[in-house]
Amino acid sequence: MQSLKNRVHLIGFLGNAPEIKKTENGKSLARFSLATNEKYTNAAGEKIKEVIWHNLIAWNSLAEIAENLLLKGSQVAIEGKLINRNYTDTEGVKRYVTEIQVIELLLLNSKASS
Repeated sequence: MQSLKNRVHLIGFLGNAPEIKKTENGKSLARFSLATNEKYTNAAGEKIKEVIWHNLIAWNSLAEIAENLLLKGSQVAIEGKLINRNYTDTEGVKRYVTEIQVIELLLLNSKASS
């Protein structure tokens, strides 16, 4: 059961091409967003389709794969884990961020960036 803790599996479409940065110690970091769809019927009987956005990060070789293969609109499957962090912005306000750190990435299809 240890392997089931803090695991996220998503299939969705990229909202943007990955943004790539190099850290001071030379590691590659990719940041990108993934959209998934929820469909349900509300209490009034209306069919609702809701888009949910997820912030993803990938490190090192996965960041380089993301940079080379992923475009806005690409459909991907990911496995990852939730990462929570906080920081203080320029106005002194403490901000909280939840991201998914990608562990595995599977490109399902690719669309040309528009």
